[in-house]
Amino acid sequence: MTGSLYTRVVLTFLVSVIGGTVLSFLATTWIFQDKLNENLQSNLLDFGQDIVRIYETLPLREAEMLISEMKQLNSYHIRVYEATDQFQTYGELNGQLPFLVTTEQVRKVLDGGRIQINGIDTIFLGLPIKTPIGSKAMFVEPLTSSSTSFLIKFIVTFLICSFVAGSLLMLIAAIFLVRPIKKLTEATRLIAAGDFNVKLNITEKGEIGALARSFEEMMHDLQQLEQMRREFVANVSHEVQSPLTSISGFAIALKQEDIPDDERSSYLDIIITETARMSKISDSLLKLSLLESQSLQMRLSTFSLDEQIRRVIVAIQPQWSARNIQFDLDLLPTKITADHEQLNQVWFNILGNAIKFSKDGARIEVKIKQNIKNVTVRITDSGIGILPEDQKRIFDRFFKADRSHSQIYEGSGMGLAIVKQIVSLHQGDISVESEYGQGTTFIVILPITTGAD
Repeated sequence: MTGSLYTRVVLTFLVSVIGGTVLSFLATTWIFQDKLNENLQSNLLDFGQDIVRIYETLPLREAEMLISEMKQLNSYHIRVYEATDQFQTYGELNGQLPFLVTTEQVRKVLDGGRIQINGIDTIFLGLPIKTPIGSKAMFVEPLTSSSTSFLIKFIVTFLICSFVAGSLLMLIAAIFLVRPIKKLTEATRLIAAGDFNVKLNITEKGEIGALARSFEEMMHDLQQLEQMRREFVANVSHEVQSPLTSISGFAIALKQEDIPDDERSSYLDIIITETARMSKISDSLLKLSLLESQSLQMRLSTFSLDEQIRRVIVAIQPQWSARNIQFDLDLLPTKITADHEQLNQVWFNILGNAIKFSKDGARIEVKIKQNIKNVTVRITDSGIGILPEDQKRIFDRFFKADRSHSQIYEGSGMGLAIVKQIVSLHQGDISVESEYGQGTTFIVILPITTGAD
C-alpha cells in the first residue's frame, strides 16, 4: 500500500501536518506551562476566597445553600472538613478521582494555615473558614471536565478534521503531481519494449519539467543509438558478406578439375585478397572496440611531430607518386608528448583518404601551427569533397560519404572512426571543413602534453 506514490505523498503530508501540530502544541504548553498554572492558581484562589467570605458573612445554613447552588461547581469541587475524618462536599466529580487530602493537611488548615499544591497532575487549595460554631478546613480542586477535557476533545477533533481535509486535498493535488511521473513510467515501458517514438507532452516547469526534458533528451539519444546499432549490424553484415560471397564462389569454382592454371591462380589471388580484406575489417573492429572502451594502454613518449608526418608521407609514397600527386608542406618543428604508434595511424588514415579522393596530379597541403598549449595540424586536399549532411557522420563506424562513389573507392568506413577515437584518447579534437566537389580539410588539435589517465 505504501508503495504507491499517491499514498506516500498523502501520508507524508498528514504526518508532517499532524505531527507538527501536536509537537507545536506540546512545545507551546511547555513554554507557557507556568503562565497557565499561574492563571489556574489565580482563579482557584479567587474562588476559594469568595467561598470563605460567604461562610464568614452569611449564616451557616444560608451559606451552605448558596454554595450548593453556585454555577462555579461545574468547574470546582469543594470539600469542607469540620474534623479530620468528617467533611461535606459540594459539586459533582463526574467520574474524576478526588485528590488525596492527608490528615496533616486538614489539621494545618484547621489551625489557620493555608495550603496550595501546584503540581502537574495535582492542583488544589486549602483555606481556613471561621464560623460561629468553630473553624472549618475548606479544600477546593478544579475539575478537568470543562478545561482539560475540552482541550483534549478539541485537539482530537482538530486532528481528525485535519486528517480528513488534508487527505482529500492531497489526493487531489497528488493526481496532478503524479500525472507526469506516470507518463514517464509509461514511456519507460515503451522504450524498454523498443518503441522510441514516444511523446511525453509534459509542460510543467521546475524539477518535474527538468526531469521530463532530460528524459526526452535521453530518449532521443537512445533512438540515435538504436539507429546506429541497426546500421552497424547492417554494415557489418554487408562488409563481411561481400568477401565471404567471393571466397565461397571462387572456392567452389576451384573444385572443378578442368580449370586452366592461370584461372586457378587468379581465383586463388581473389580468395587471398578477400581474406585479407576480412582480416583488415576484423582488426579494425577490434581496435575500434578497444579504443571506445578506453582499455587500450597508451605508451606516451616525446617526439617530433613534423618528423613523424614526413615519415608517414614517405611511407605511402607508392600511393601518391603513381598518380603524380604533390605535397605542399608547412611543418613547424614541434615536439609533442603522445602515443607515437597511435598518432601514426591517424596520419596514415587521413593522408590515405586525401590521396584516395584526390584527382591525378592534384596537390595536398599539410600545415602545423602551435600555441602555448596545443598544436594544430591541417590536411587539405582538392578531392571530391563531402556533402554537408554527411559531414556530421563521417566519424561514425562504417559510414561512407557520398554513396554514389562508394563502389568506386574501396574502404570499410572505419578509418575515420578510429581516428576520432585516437584523437579523443589524446584529449584532442578533430573537425572537418569541406565543400562538395572542391576538396576537404581535416583539422586535428592535440595538446602538446597528453596526460596519462
